[in-house]
Amino acid sequence: MTLGFEQAGFQVAAAFDVDDRTVKYHKLNFPHGRTFKSDVAKLTGREILRLAELSQGSVDVLFGGPPCQGFSEIGRKEDGDARNLLILEFARLVRELQPRYFVVENVRGLLYSYSARILTSFVRRIRLAGYDVVRPIQLLNAFEYGVPQKRIRAFILGYRHGELPPSYPLPTTGDGRAASPTVADAIADLPDVTAHDELLISDVYFGKLGNPSEYARMLRCRPTNGYPKSNVGVTGCLRTMHSPSTVERFSVTAPGVYETRSRCYRLRLDGAAYTLRAGSDAQNGSFTAARPIHPTQARCITTREAARLHSFPDWFQFHPTKWHGFRQIGNAVPPLLAQAVGRAVKSAITGNTHTNRNGISHGHLKEGRRSRR
Repeated sequence: MTLGFEQAGFQVAAAFDVDDRTVKYHKLNFPHGRTFKSDVAKLTGREILRLAELSQGSVDVLFGGPPCQGFSEIGRKEDGDARNLLILEFARLVRELQPRYFVVENVRGLLYSYSARILTSFVRRIRLAGYDVVRPIQLLNAFEYGVPQKRIRAFILGYRHGELPPSYPLPTTGDGRAASPTVADAIADLPDVTAHDELLISDVYFGKLGNPSEYARMLRCRPTNGYPKSNVGVTGCLRTMHSPSTVERFSVTAPGVYETRSRCYRLRLDGAAYTLRAGSDAQNGSFTAARPIHPTQARCITTREAARLHSFPDWFQFHPTKWHGFRQIGNAVPPLLAQAVGRAVKSAITGNTHTNRNGISHGHLKEGRRSRR
């Protein structure tokens, strides 16, 4: 979300998360910003303003993605899951910070009947704070915003009374629009890690890359001012040593089909990835989410290949281990989708209701200063 909103023209003043690794890698990727480890349920609006060095009324957008596992379709959907209540803490911070706009991202289960009580309570608190939400609340598919992944998430766009309501961003790719990038567009230029034994112990690849697609070329570009610059090679390329029996099973699994024992999906070069999932944290079992099988090699994809399928640029760094790296990606909003949402909100801030249909340029709580124009 930070990367997408910055690419949309916002200056992210401060970011908060309770997870140590998330905070560490947010600092690494955004050294020009302020990142804090904190439980947002224990933060007050006054403390946030102090840490961000902002004054009351100076925040344009408050955006965040409260942990979503309590609403997930594949989770237990427990009504008493404490994580469900963090969206209400977001409503409290909207009231205390009084931003002009806010954005909440969550799983689509937030809009299902089993989440109705929490969502109704959130909207009621928002209205009592002097805000409203754009109706109907919409599901956005990253695949329709230039991302080679079918990932559907709920986005709540809110605005303070008296402000121009924002509009949801119009899709830019797929369904008769510009062609969406494919798995091949995303990863075909990356190395065959099975040919590099050094990638069994290191996640950094120093060799040449293949000819890039237009999509891959965009992600291979050098970072702009303010982002970290590195010449260490391409990170996230740590290879998995599968057993011979696993290699055999993966080899006979056709692209576009789930492997029978692991239930890992084998990607198709001419298709899009399905939702890349994070798995669970240590407090909830440390379960690993199934990683897709590479479309032409008998192995699971690497962290960098997953990052490409999520629209992260190659300079963006993740934890070097596969478990933590995949969890960071699976918990993230695809930057190109976040950018589309950020541009839609910026259009409302600038008074321009027209959303750019052609442009393409986490995280639990972040706030933005006025956009730089």
